[in-house]
Amino acid sequence: MEQQELRAWEQRCIQEELPWCQAACPLRVDVRAFLERMAKGDPAGARKVLERSMPLSGVLGRLCEHPCETVCKRAEAGDALAVGDLERACVGSAPAGARPTVLPSRSKRAAVLGGGLAALVCAWDLLRKGYGVTFLVADDALGGRLRDLPESRLPKAALEEELARVLALKPEVRAGQSLDAALLDQALSEFAAVFADLSEVPGLARDDRAAVDPVTLAGDRSGFFLGGFSAPSGVSFIDQAADGRRAASSMDRHMSGVSLTAAREKEGPCGTRLFTNLAGIAPLSRVAPAAPDNGYAPEEATQEAARCLNCQCMECVRVCAYLERHKGYPKKYARQVYNNAAIVKGLHEANRLINSCSLCGLCAEVCPEGFAMADLCLEARRDMVARGKMPPSAHEFALEDMAFNNGPDFALTLPGPDGACAHVFFPGCQLAASHPHHVRSVFEHLRAALSGGVGLMLRCCGIPAHWAGREDLFTEAQAAFRAQWEGLGRPRIVTACSSCLDILRRRSPDLPAVSLWEILAETGLPETPGAPAPNAPLAVHDPCTTRHDETARAAVRGLLDRCGVAREELPLSGRLTECCGYGGLMSNVDPDLAHEVATRRAAASPLDYVASCAMCRDRLAAEGKRAYHVLDFIFPGGPDDPAAAPAPGFSARHAARAGLRRELAREYLGQAGEAEPGPELRIAPEVLARMEERHILVEDVRRALAHAETSGRVFREAGGERLLAPHRPRNVTYWLEYAREGGAFRVLGAWRHRMEVRPGAGAAGLKVDQTYIPDSGRWSCGHDALEPRPVEATYLGSSFNISLLACPECGLCLVPESLALGRMAEVERLLEDK
Repeated sequence: MEQQELRAWEQRCIQEELPWCQAACPLRVDVRAFLERMAKGDPAGARKVLERSMPLSGVLGRLCEHPCETVCKRAEAGDALAVGDLERACVGSAPAGARPTVLPSRSKRAAVLGGGLAALVCAWDLLRKGYGVTFLVADDALGGRLRDLPESRLPKAALEEELARVLALKPEVRAGQSLDAALLDQALSEFAAVFADLSEVPGLARDDRAAVDPVTLAGDRSGFFLGGFSAPSGVSFIDQAADGRRAASSMDRHMSGVSLTAAREKEGPCGTRLFTNLAGIAPLSRVAPAAPDNGYAPEEATQEAARCLNCQCMECVRVCAYLERHKGYPKKYARQVYNNAAIVKGLHEANRLINSCSLCGLCAEVCPEGFAMADLCLEARRDMVARGKMPPSAHEFALEDMAFNNGPDFALTLPGPDGACAHVFFPGCQLAASHPHHVRSVFEHLRAALSGGVGLMLRCCGIPAHWAGREDLFTEAQAAFRAQWEGLGRPRIVTACSSCLDILRRRSPDLPAVSLWEILAETGLPETPGAPAPNAPLAVHDPCTTRHDETARAAVRGLLDRCGVAREELPLSGRLTECCGYGGLMSNVDPDLAHEVATRRAAASPLDYVASCAMCRDRLAAEGKRAYHVLDFIFPGGPDDPAAAPAPGFSARHAARAGLRRELAREYLGQAGEAEPGPELRIAPEVLARMEERHILVEDVRRALAHAETSGRVFREAGGERLLAPHRPRNVTYWLEYAREGGAFRVLGAWRHRMEVRPGAGAAGLKVDQTYIPDSGRWSCGHDALEPRPVEATYLGSSFNISLLACPECGLCLVPESLALGRMAEVERLLEDK
């Protein structure tokens, strides 16, 4: 990502846009933060907020005409906040802050003609910037017409306090001056810049704001600036203060020799794109003070400030557990992604952020500007893959699963009867994994209901590679899909999986793909009923990949109606539906976050759910939510209570796909293939559950066991019957603890890691096995030659040295407790997040 691209991404997120009150303020006072402190009963903290941008807050806090109130969003749900009254309450009860910070002294000096509010603000800002300032005033004291205000409006003590703070910055005051053209000439020759406060010296220049540059307030002579103009409706104190600040900025630029006009968009009132959702906000009236002449009492001020809406956008964060988890918002995330790619160059500073987005698109739907984290994260994934910076652990398991689905154990193409194939049923890999009986039922129904012949394609569409940013693997999968489709005569593709349909339409729009639900709506339901409709309504969960497929969503609801299933909509459904936690490979990258996403979705309604996506249904079921698949009500043959069926694990999903392929190949192609029985494995449920968490398949265990039994390279438990064996078939090491039980094997534990170990200096010739042992005193390789040897370990490009006990005779190694198997996941997490 180039910096220009970063700026374009950032611009689309409006969370950092100013709230309306601050945007309308000529001094850009952070009204939102001020009200937050007041609502907490902290006027001292609130005054600190004012003093960050409001000069002479003891004066201006009492005099400000509060233009912020005219744009307050609370006025759309009740009355606008009484910001002016709250500022008066604040400065009336909280003392001024400490002496302001002043920059180092500069050599140039400026003159300020007059001692009114605009002059005081201009001098205040210049003094803080380190310039010497000289007041040229006719009276003996500063303050000008501020001294004429009644005590009820501006107490004399408050004015004197603020004037003392100005004088503490040590300006020069030349009193008794004739504020005329001659004095101006003298000042321009003596000082580097001059400001005239026209509220105090009205005859010195034309009192017309249109006569000066609106950005710089520059007059008709170099170094001369004006402010304090009269307003059509009378004196505007906030505008006078803003004039003083703008003029001080221009004088600073003039004396520094830089552009007077560049980058001044952060000065004065401005527009804002901030969006605040007022849906569900109850109207609230303004709190009326019990004693209006005295203003707000402390408790009343707290109550009034508490009406503030704390205007933010955060629409996307409110609906997305992923965005909420990373404690920010899209503009902040765009910077993190940019830093990860362009500054740290792929050292994994933001990998978890980049890789755990579900790519569901909900953020773009709720964002007023259409900011899509999906696009940002997917682009970042592709960039990291292209530059060789994507950690192999991020999406490896999902890509291995895709390879299985496109390999000989599952992939299958069946032509239509007699070779005719006007349609091909493409169920996708997830329906075949958890509901293989539905795949058969739908296929048989379509063959009977559609004319022209119906074929079948079992394989993966390649979307895991698309999600992983592996365009090479995605292109390869799509090419294989297209070749099989063309071999069938280019039939219409009937998809049961909304993700398959979505990716085909987006990446291969020339392929004629249609949703199964639309076809079933057209052909009608089979005569044999499926599961009876439940007595209570079901909440309809829409897959996130049907977000923009209104036709498919309507077809699903129509089918449920025809099956007599009463239904209700979830709070977020249709275009605003939530992801189940599977999309974008979230469940592979961050299982804890995926669990949170699915749990939150399941908690959206107390009703049982019904989904048209097999993976959505399984993700909800895995969190204990009763959930049906739409096909449960159309085709028979499933469990007695489909909603209570557990979600199958990874190994069961592989077995189901392979079993379905064997059945169909035997029935339609006459192939007699059977599953290889292999040795009996006895795996306790708790061990199998841990294997699922670690993404270890039963077939991985079988291969590790076969390798151990064939090679004999195992550790044996001292005085026991347990065996410990490593197996590294690729860049993953599997580690298996087991025991022989007659002709069977009991699996006691299994782990996997991606760390590579090789001999270090002083260990030349040592054949290092990729084995990690949690308790080195418990195991033996059968030799007595174990001795300390240095090795180098590498993980995700990070190398470190460790020492282990190695056997030169067989090459088996015992690794210290600090890198033991029980902690390997922790070690890998630390290294990956490094």
